[in-house]
Amino acid sequence: METPGSQSSLHRANLERVVRAVRAAGSLTQAEIARTTGLSAATVSNIVRELKDLGTVDVRTVSASGRRARSVSLSSDAGIVVGVDFGHSHLRVAVGNLAHQVLAEEAEPFDVDASADQGFDRAEKLVGRLLSIAGVDRNKIIGVGLGVPGPIDVATGALGSTAILPGWRGTNPREELAARIGVPVHVDNDANLGALGELVWGSGRGSKDLAYIKVASGVGAGLVINGQIYRGPGGTAGEMGHITLDESGPVCRCGNRGCLETFTAARHVLPLLHASHGTELTMRRVVQLARDGDPGCRRVIADIGRHIGSGVAQLCNLLNPSRVVLGGDLAEAGETALGPIRDSVGRYAIPSAARQLTLVPGALGGRAEVLGALALALREMGEGMLLTPAVPPR
Repeated sequence: METPGSQSSLHRANLERVVRAVRAAGSLTQAEIARTTGLSAATVSNIVRELKDLGTVDVRTVSASGRRARSVSLSSDAGIVVGVDFGHSHLRVAVGNLAHQVLAEEAEPFDVDASADQGFDRAEKLVGRLLSIAGVDRNKIIGVGLGVPGPIDVATGALGSTAILPGWRGTNPREELAARIGVPVHVDNDANLGALGELVWGSGRGSKDLAYIKVASGVGAGLVINGQIYRGPGGTAGEMGHITLDESGPVCRCGNRGCLETFTAARHVLPLLHASHGTELTMRRVVQLARDGDPGCRRVIADIGRHIGSGVAQLCNLLNPSRVVLGGDLAEAGETALGPIRDSVGRYAIPSAARQLTLVPGALGGRAEVLGALALALREMGEGMLLTPAVPPR
């Protein structure tokens, strides 16, 4: 038994510190590990050598700033994680290893009116198909990340009452999926997972504080503070779509009037174009037409951007993020959306906060949430399980 404060317990803590840093980033050079953990270069070198012998990490030689360096990542053989993302109209699943490599990924349409049981049955089947495609056994799964479009009660894992999926209210997605797959499931809302995906793989890399804004059937913000997702005590932090813009505006699904969502979400915006463009429009199609120069679609996208900018300005005044990442289909509109967002931020945000803000489109598109689900599974996994030899030492 290790005695707290003993040399062996300190060594164990340092091992876990290095594994935690590598797991969060995907891969780090030994110099980056030293900077991240505060450990000396010599200590990091010894720990990496030990972890490599345990089969916990892989080490390869890379070029960093024109110099040779040793890049460290979790071993691709140490286990498998699964990401599951339910949206208003899609189900996307990805299978990855601990080295942050995506082994298989697939998306399929999903009926918003389907029951939770139907949704999780389909997710289980899709997971099985992707495991077969990736050529890995089901017993290699060590964790699952799950994204749903609505607030999650942090304590219980239950889906909140303002969720986009009407038949899922009051359900516990974490318990439902865990019962089917048989491993721990970690659940969060889609905006938080989009923020995590962009933080690890996309436009948020290198940032300690950012907001990820997703505009789809609803509007949400994933908030990253000091490198960690901020959820709030009840899990409702980032519900930016319910900022009030007009107290006499349209009634929102939350019961209030004039929420940001009622001026920006697809189901409120698309009817504005039905008379001129037909009723089969999707937000993706509107963005494409706007990029092609359609004046009506460009106007609608610009108006959405202006309203989103009002919400971003409030985030700037409250949290002063250094970076805002625009996700979802709207990110593909480029400056047609980003320009009006910047204009509103410049008008409504404190000047110093506006000057410090960098606004960028997401790099991952529709994959941000499922990759964030993979990252969630990786982050929530305990370090201890990775410090047992995966294979006999050679």
